[in-house]
Amino acid sequence: METITQQDLDVFRAETRAWLEANCPESIRQTPKSMEDVFWGGSNPHYKSEDQKRWFERMRDRGWTTPMWPKAYGGGGLSKQQNKVLLEEMTRLNCQTPLFSFGISMLGPALLKFGNEAQKKEHLTAISRGEVWWCQGYSEPGAGSDLAGLQTRAEDMGDHYLVSGQKVWTSYAENADMIFCLVRTNPDAKKHTGISFLLIDMQSEGVSTRPIRLISGKSVFCETFFDNVKVPKENLVGELNAGWSIAKYLLTHERSMIGGIGDVRKEKPLFQMAIDAVGLDNGKLDDPVLRADIARWMIDQEGLMWTIERTTDEAKAGQPIGAKSSFFKYYYTEQNKLKYELLMALNGTEAAIWGDTYDEGKLARDFCRTKGNSIEGGTSEIQLNIISKHILGLG
Repeated sequence: METITQQDLDVFRAETRAWLEANCPESIRQTPKSMEDVFWGGSNPHYKSEDQKRWFERMRDRGWTTPMWPKAYGGGGLSKQQNKVLLEEMTRLNCQTPLFSFGISMLGPALLKFGNEAQKKEHLTAISRGEVWWCQGYSEPGAGSDLAGLQTRAEDMGDHYLVSGQKVWTSYAENADMIFCLVRTNPDAKKHTGISFLLIDMQSEGVSTRPIRLISGKSVFCETFFDNVKVPKENLVGELNAGWSIAKYLLTHERSMIGGIGDVRKEKPLFQMAIDAVGLDNGKLDDPVLRADIARWMIDQEGLMWTIERTTDEAKAGQPIGAKSSFFKYYYTEQNKLKYELLMALNGTEAAIWGDTYDEGKLARDFCRTKGNSIEGGTSEIQLNIISKHILGLG
């Protein structure tokens, strides 16, 4: 492995800073208001602006949509140290992520570890270039926290698998081109050992989706149905009936994504959100209890960010994240819920406004939406069990 000296990193930082300043449009140097303002890629890409398109294409051509992936798969080939510098320099300018993708944050790491060379060349390159929108097919109506109890089946038909069953809470399924999916390939085996990991084209005959509406009034979640869907055998990742190991590995990346690890960008401070919400002249922020609650939240958030920073450095040194991803997922969930509780308290009766559209009464709807954080990506109860067993050693 090539050794990167501090002098090398200093040169890389200077070059990266100059390139970002020259190539990141001014309109892209701001935090997106919602995930709807983020570029997701896909076969039918939707850009919010020409600047967003230009920014994505420049970063894609440099390999910086997936900066640490090998160049052979469309990545930038950066080391962990260089990637950290890149993130720091993007944070300094408040550059938006050029491409957000479950392919990047979840499937990609799994393919790099478990996929064969043909799968890596086909799928990783397309992910890096933003050409495919991936969704995740894990949870089922009767298999959520007990994921290994899934019942979606894939029957061996000789030259292909025939998939039948249902998935639920499939984020953005209605927009997705492909789905990475857990299926049962051996119904007679113990439930953890009869599962395989398949890649399925969402345009295949027999695949359908149905949106799930949440209490907030809208949702990215869907139900996904498979009715005798033919899936080529080359879409099996890893060994037959050995998909549970892939599933667990991928879940650590999903929970790290939800918890924010690897992204050192900090959002607007809560005290500034409070000032923006109620101003400084009406006396609302004079309440000592409210001020103490805001300060406590900010201290906890700072502690979370420093813990993420330390874990990032440990990962750079070759230490696995493992069960720590559950800690970040759980803590982010609690912080996000508490933040919106404080914002609701700040806005008083005005926070209860609902309105006919999402933007009318957005705060109340966003507050309701945070309750789903306790479920998605693994329930908080499951995360606490993992933390107690694998981090605290409580048995």
